[in-house]
Amino acid sequence: MQIPHNAAVLVVDGRKMLFLRNEGDAVYPNLVVEHAEEQANPKDSDQKSDAPGLSYSSVGNGRSTMDEVDFHQQEEDRFAVDAADLLRRRALANEFESLIIVAPPRMLGELRKHYHAEVSARITGELDKDLTNHPILEIESAIKAA
Repeated sequence: MQIPHNAAVLVVDGRKMLFLRNEGDAVYPNLVVEHAEEQANPKDSDQKSDAPGLSYSSVGNGRSTMDEVDFHQQEEDRFAVDAADLLRRRALANEFESLIIVAPPRMLGELRKHYHAEVSARITGELDKDLTNHPILEIESAIKAA
């Protein structure tokens, strides 16, 4: 896929977000970081145990486990909301006309739930890969190869 001149590229996973801009052209892209954000891991010390809880039946000997709350997944979902909000603000400020989203499949799905109409209208491509910890040149190559 080509990256048009001045296109915005959001590379995001559950903990890190890179908002890039193509200062090159479609043939020779030159992605430059405009905004970077990284979320710290949720504090494990706030959680008493990683083991699921037990519920005892008041009648008989029955026991069942309760679903474990996945605090890490909740934080990643909140991060997706924050990323979608950043895109909304930038789209409404008319800061980009073309947008490419690069994210792992689960994050891509979570982002789609929160896109503003202006953001959706400007998306020209999506790539379902986790490239947040890759060098910019590898990100460019992966997008061009898609």
